[in-house]
Amino acid sequence: MSEQVPAELLEARNKIDQIDHQLVELLAARFQLTLKVGLLKADQGLAAFDESREAQKLDELRELCQEQDLDPELITELFKRIMELSLIHISEPTRPRLSSY
Repeated sequence: MSEQVPAELLEARNKIDQIDHQLVELLAARFQLTLKVGLLKADQGLAAFDESREAQKLDELRELCQEQDLDPELITELFKRIMELSLIHISEPTRPRLSSY
């Protein structure tokens, strides 16, 4: 006999699913923008990787974590990976998907 899932639990799960979809859409938009930035940098003869920009961005994210009561180490590692994949995508824009890295 299957258990009935409480409506409140189903509602919370549905909201999580919606947020997950939004996160994926936002990541796709972010990767498209980083590709544009990479092309602009290439046109200007600038390096694809900007260490000071990355450090500044990670510092901002750590501060945001404190405001949102999130683990700054988790968010830092997550964004380091996102930035790493963005750099790979900029370097090899012909690759079909970021998920293959």
